[in-house]
Amino acid sequence: MNENQAWFRFYEELNDFLLSVNRKTSFLFSFKGNPAVKNAIEELGVPHAEVDMILVNGNSVDFSYRLRNGDRVSVYPVFESLDVSNLQRLHPEPLREPKFILDVHLGRLSKYMRLCGFDTLFERDLNDREIVSISVSERRIILTRDRDLLKSRLVTHGYWIRSRGSEEQLKEVLRRFDLKNDLRLFTRCLECNGMISDVPKEEIIDQLMPKTRDYYSDFRKCGGCEKIYWQGSHYERMKKFIQTVCDF
Repeated sequence: MNENQAWFRFYEELNDFLLSVNRKTSFLFSFKGNPAVKNAIEELGVPHAEVDMILVNGNSVDFSYRLRNGDRVSVYPVFESLDVSNLQRLHPEPLREPKFILDVHLGRLSKYMRLCGFDTLFERDLNDREIVSISVSERRIILTRDRDLLKSRLVTHGYWIRSRGSEEQLKEVLRRFDLKNDLRLFTRCLECNGMISDVPKEEIIDQLMPKTRDYYSDFRKCGGCEKIYWQGSHYERMKKFIQTVCDF
């Protein structure tokens, strides 16, 4: 069988997945037969979950398009904050009220995201199959440091975290999903993701340490795990931390 070739060009952050020689430039991809463009894209290292638009010879196509010799393929990332409704999108519409599920590598990030008020699931014992299943059934965006997780054919919304440090990871997520104006600080429990709300001091006074009971009057309680929160020194530290993070 003769070998065919097509020109590929990937845009913006999709270049992070490519070999350095192929980044931000057009390059030839060799193939046999007529494979689906989705297979070619993932063979080149890019998870389909990060792709939202493909143009072949200037025409919008879906993942099932069969490559032909001489095709010119342009591949674009998910546009969470831009209107490209006149073109064929490859995923459901962006989640305007995003919910997340994080893999085992992102435990600290999950706490930071809950601190910001985002619905964020994280359980250390979830395997990849369970993460994908929950993502699909609950329409949650997968955040992961494992790019192969996003190559599952069932994944509809996902993002590979590039940064290694948790503070930089939070900045990355806020930028990527345009969330800077959606922060709702101190509305979710850092431990279980439950919603927290005001609770009268007299209802939880027997659960407080003596100094906390003496010096503080306003308290909040998680509706899930029943953890109690108050505006102590830790509150001010977390508030300053978020202000620093949001000053991109």
